[in-house]
Amino acid sequence: MLRLGTRGSPLALVQANLVRDALLAAHGWGPEAVEIVPIRTTGDKVQDRPLAEIGGKALWTKELDRALLEGEIDLAVHSMKDVETIRPESIAVAAMLVREDVRDRLIGADSIDALPHGARIGTSSPRRAAQMRRIRPDLAIVPLRGNVDTRLAKVRDGHADATLLAAAGLERLERPDVGAPIPLDQLLPAPSQGAVGIEVRADDVTTRMLVSAIGDPVTERCVLAERAMLAALSADCHSPVAALATIEDGTLRLRAEILTEDGSEHVRLDRSGLEGTAHEAATIAHDLLAAASPRLRALFGH
Repeated sequence: MLRLGTRGSPLALVQANLVRDALLAAHGWGPEAVEIVPIRTTGDKVQDRPLAEIGGKALWTKELDRALLEGEIDLAVHSMKDVETIRPESIAVAAMLVREDVRDRLIGADSIDALPHGARIGTSSPRRAAQMRRIRPDLAIVPLRGNVDTRLAKVRDGHADATLLAAAGLERLERPDVGAPIPLDQLLPAPSQGAVGIEVRADDVTTRMLVSAIGDPVTERCVLAERAMLAALSADCHSPVAALATIEDGTLRLRAEILTEDGSEHVRLDRSGLEGTAHEAATIAHDLLAAASPRLRALFGH
C-alpha cells in the first residue's frame, strides 16, 4: 500500500483523490492500494498574515517534506505553484497531472474594468496585488488568505469588494461558474498555476516509477520551464512575477512578467521557439532584469 500525504484543505483533498484515482487506474489496483494521509501544515494553521511574512511557500511543504523523508508517507501531493523553486536533493517531483485552466478568476465583478473606483481587492499574493495595481492604480489592496470558501465568505461579508482565485482550483471543486475568467493578455498567472505535482523520496526508485506512469509530459515540460526561469531570477515569495509556458507547433513559448510591488513598473517578455533548457531560462531572466529599473531589479536581489 502507498501512503499519499496531502494538506487537509478541501481543495488539497480533491487533488489527492485525483492522484489516487489516477494511480489506481494506471496500475489496475483496488481501492485499498493507496491510502490518503492528511497532514496539517503551518500555512493552514496561520491564516491572518501573508505567507511572505511568516516563511513563504515552505509553510505548505515543510511538514509534508518531513513526513516524506521520515517514511511516514511514500508520496506527497502539492499544487505546484506552492512548491519552493529550490527543493531538497532528497526529494524529487515524480509526475504532474494534466494542467487545468491557468487563468485567475475575479470574484465580485464581471471584469477588472467593471470594478468601482477605489474598490478593495482582497489578496495576499504579491503578484496579484502588483498586477491589479498596474492595471488599476486606484484599487486598494487588503490582505486576504484562507481556503476557497473562506475567501469567498470574506468577500460576501464585505471584508473586500473583490478577490482573485485560481480557475483550476474552482474547477476541481466543481465550481466552474464562480467568478469571471481574466484574459491572459491582461493577467499572466503565477508560475506553475493549475498544475498538481507528486513528490517522492529521490532514492525511492520503485515509487518514483509507479508515480511517473500518471505524469503528463506537456505539463511537466511547461512547468519545469517556468520554474527554471524562477530559479534564474532568484525569485522568492516576495517577488511579483508571473509566467506561463505553452507548447505551440512543437516548441515552447514562454511569457513572463516582473513587477514592482506597487505595479508602477513592469517588464514583460514573450519568447517562442524554445526547447525549455536551463540556458534559455537564464537568458530570459537576464533579459527581464536588464530591461528593469534598479528598483525593480532589487526585488530579485540584483
